[in-house]
Amino acid sequence: MITKEQIAEKYKEIQHEITQALEKLDGVSVFVEENWERDGGGGGRTRVIQHGDILEKGGVNFSAVHGELPAPIKKAFGVDEDQFFATGVSIVIHPNNPWVPIIHMNIRYFELNDQIRWFGGGIDLTPHYVVEEDAQYFHEQLKSVCDKYSPNFYPEFKTWADNYFYIKHREETRGVGGIFYDKLTSEKAGISEEDIFAFSCDLGRLFPKVYSEIVNRHRHQEYTDREKNWQLLRRGRYVEFNLVYDAGTKFGLETNGRIESILMSLPEQANWFYNFKTEAGSLEEKTLSLLKKDISWVK
Repeated sequence: MITKEQIAEKYKEIQHEITQALEKLDGVSVFVEENWERDGGGGGRTRVIQHGDILEKGGVNFSAVHGELPAPIKKAFGVDEDQFFATGVSIVIHPNNPWVPIIHMNIRYFELNDQIRWFGGGIDLTPHYVVEEDAQYFHEQLKSVCDKYSPNFYPEFKTWADNYFYIKHREETRGVGGIFYDKLTSEKAGISEEDIFAFSCDLGRLFPKVYSEIVNRHRHQEYTDREKNWQLLRRGRYVEFNLVYDAGTKFGLETNGRIESILMSLPEQANWFYNFKTEAGSLEEKTLSLLKKDISWVK
């Protein structure tokens, strides 16, 4: 049986691989690293990049924390155990150019004891302007990784992402979705725990490949003030989701996590225009029409 220490060490390696790839992709800025300790037990390594050529703000966070499980989390999980261990890598990238999308990924592992342990994670793409060819490429790459382990993973996890990354009060998805899974065990997945772990690692290593491809398609694309203002509005939607609905944010806050690391997902700047309306036939209107659940991006 794979141990929590082995999982944490591999996730830490993946964090390093991803930050190296993102520095190469940006070409100007580099990550600043901060190691931290959690009062209740454990700690992490936060790496943040800012004011780059491509990356306005990005964070790649590794954590491995343990300690007493707070009562609200125990109730939410339906467990009686007091001690927990959790480790993972979480990433959010906010680019300068409105034609380059926001991207998020996380892979994580949670353990209460030898019987109660599971994996979770996901990756989703949030374009400011939906480019259908990019969404198709993104989903094809995710399906390829999923299909290595189970034919059920992509359709199930894609639907899960559609439902999870949904801004209910706006009645729109956060972006073009991706995949999402939680509390995944060998019994639920139909594969071994070692294979679930390998799947999570493959997902982590897919991240720099797929994002680099999409960035390089648009990194030199010119934009106007109108498109920049639309980007800031879409960032506002991103903030709304993360602060109202995101389970990782809630878990971090309720387990006395490090605030700066938890909120690294927020952009440096965002706007909330009052009663904004898109123009008929505009690219902004087209984007809103594609922020829906159940769109089949894989042809």
